Amino acid sequence: MIRIIGGSRRGHRLRVSSAGVVRPTGDRVREAIFDVLGPIEGLAVLDLFAGSGAMGLEALSRGARMATFVEGDSRVLGVLRDNARALGFGATAEALNTDYQDALSTFAALGRSFDLLFADPPYRMLSQVMGVLDPYLPRVLRVDGVAVIEGPLGVALDTALDIVFERRYGNTMVTMITKGRGHR
Repeated sequence: MIRIIGGSRRGHRLRVSSAGVVRPTGDRVREAIFDVLGPIEGLAVLDLFAGSGAMGLEALSRGARMATFVEGDSRVLGVLRDNARALGFGATAEALNTDYQDALSTFAALGRSFDLLFADPPYRMLSQVMGVLDPYLPRVLRVDGVAVIEGPLGVALDTALDIVFERRYGNTMVTMITKGRGHR
């Protein structure tokens, strides 16, 4: 069982689906990420590989304007939707049952962009995911937006954008990438 660790819904527990493989970001890592990010009030958030929705729901609890969750497993997505409703975020949480590649392609085609993007793919897929994600980041991440990527130790991220933070938390490496004003 995991819980929201900050903001208006602090202490509320989240359910985790028993279907599929869901590996929620632990409380300590989530707290460290949000401490580094600082205030996020009013931001638009994209949570790829959403699972339980812990990252996006934490962002909403801390004042994000809206969160879009992308999850390919419909059973896992059902639990995420229940978590959003239980926390009172039904109106500000958009949950999409689609593949991350299709979601990124659709967002880019629609000109839809986000201030904050979370990606915590299955660790074995990190290099593949970055190969797909990196070309889309300039189109789906707003200027000065931040992408937070979680992955295993020892896998270097290949990105054309600026890495502004990297830190190890146990066996997880958290990397923050930004689209500065020099990237179009």
